[in-house]
Amino acid sequence: MTRREYFAGREDSRSIFEALLAAVETLGSVELGVTKSQIAFRRRVAFAFAWIPGKYLAGTSAPLVLTIGLRRRDGSPRWKEIVEPARGRFTHHLELHSATDIDGEVVAWLREAWEASA
Repeated sequence: MTRREYFAGREDSRSIFEALLAAVETLGSVELGVTKSQIAFRRRVAFAFAWIPGKYLAGTSAPLVLTIGLRRRDGSPRWKEIVEPARGRFTHHLELHSATDIDGEVVAWLREAWEASA
């Protein structure tokens, strides 16, 4: 699947993703993996994912969700949900409503996950 196909009919989600991608690319080398359900950001392993909740969840939702894997539970109230699928591995979900949500704090989380994925 291509990015164009993934975002077909969802311009608001695509524009937020493009801002997210620009932020991720400032970190260094990154590969994208596009599937039907999400777009993965990878180095040696995936460190973050972008997905459109409206494809899967009923009701009102953000245009895009950023999922970041960290080796710690971050205490920010910005997270929609944090789960620990394996001991010492924390999956953080952040709703993105606009490109302005991708600020220095988000870039710092992405950098932390990017560095850990080398």
